[in-house]
Amino acid sequence: MPGTLTFEDLKTQVADGAIDTILVCLVDMQGRLMGKRFHAANFVETSYQETHCCNYLLATDLEMSTSEGFAATNWREGYGDYVMKPDLSTIRPVPWLDGTAMVLCDVLDHHTHRPVPHSPRAILKAQIERLSALGFEAMMATELEFFLFARSFGEIEKSGFLDLEPIGGYNEDYHIFQTTKDEGVLRPIRNHLHAAGLPIENTKGEAEAGQQELNIRYAPALDCADHHTIAKHAIKEIAWQQGHAASFLAKWHANRTGSSSHVHQSLWQGGEAAFVDASDELGMSQLMKHYVAGLIAYAPDYTYFLAPNVNSYKRFAKGTFAPTKTVWSVDNRTAGFRLCGAGTKGVRIECRIGGSDLNPYLAQAAMLAAGIRGIEEKLELTPPTRGDVYEDAAAGDIPHSLRRAVENLRGSAFMREAMGDAVVDHYARAGEWELEQFDRVVTDWEIARGFERA
Repeated sequence: MPGTLTFEDLKTQVADGAIDTILVCLVDMQGRLMGKRFHAANFVETSYQETHCCNYLLATDLEMSTSEGFAATNWREGYGDYVMKPDLSTIRPVPWLDGTAMVLCDVLDHHTHRPVPHSPRAILKAQIERLSALGFEAMMATELEFFLFARSFGEIEKSGFLDLEPIGGYNEDYHIFQTTKDEGVLRPIRNHLHAAGLPIENTKGEAEAGQQELNIRYAPALDCADHHTIAKHAIKEIAWQQGHAASFLAKWHANRTGSSSHVHQSLWQGGEAAFVDASDELGMSQLMKHYVAGLIAYAPDYTYFLAPNVNSYKRFAKGTFAPTKTVWSVDNRTAGFRLCGAGTKGVRIECRIGGSDLNPYLAQAAMLAAGIRGIEEKLELTPPTRGDVYEDAAAGDIPHSLRRAVENLRGSAFMREAMGDAVVDHYARAGEWELEQFDRVVTDWEIARGFERA
């Protein structure tokens, strides 16, 4: 269910004094929650209808810089307003903050009151509508991987982000004893998010010291993206409350495993799984085969939406469980796409390319667009790759740099047709800006390597 409180429930709790603060949030380009804290009485009286924000919020980088080169908003236009329209179906309590509830907003043009096309929620909604026109609903689930660190955000920042110390001392993949030591953070994450209405399944240790994973039950695509975004925000806040830092950086150390965000997906029709065909050897319907063929064929075009930062591409490395190839395989974690639940009613495809730094709305929208194209074109699915996919010289490569991924996105006729020129140009420019900022920086590696020997 999208939210756990109706607007009438909220008004009652505000009147009773149980809730006094409402977080009114939009989702920015990076997948973060941005917005305002409203006095609850004001929100239920008037501001539930709409509020406003500067339109630069959908044209900034991680540093909140007023990046140059965006057509939608810039200094020439004077940085005007967007309308934040609360989606009242998303109201939920925020149990880790006293007396607080949250609502997510759609972003509208201040003059026309139409959805802003490059808003992440609008981009995903557009692909959901395209899929609905074909008679299908997408069900998705994301896995959130992240690292917990011994020190707090403030302490780490003051140290210059040096000598980072994970909360654990060794690989804790599925390790119950080590994750018992982490329960001071993980238990409130599970319980608070469940109380907020998210269908939490579990947490587990991941394949590195201090690395964790949160799993959330599958849901309709928009709900899945909402769950992911709220959970990521909550993990950071709850870790901070406990004196620790949680990071979703895709690769924080050259010798440590990176963090991913695998996306599981299937299509449904009339309440039934449309990916299932019991007569098929693997249980895959023809529809599913076309969909997966589309995911694979157009993966180079949409990789930017799975890996949006320079750092994202440091994760793609042989022998790390992060893929390097765009092929599919059956229950094989070395492939970019893994068939899960073969021969069962739960058959689905898992995309393993995305990093923990992805924006779930953009990633899901891009994959839906590719899957839809596969269905429309009736693309044929090649046989699954077997064995160690890292060693498969014939398999297609995932773009290995942000520069290549941005070039692919900007030049993709498929993405322009699926999302529109304005959306593609907007996000391609965001990627270019990221590269321009990185190219200006002198890194520690360059100094250590060449200070004396150059």
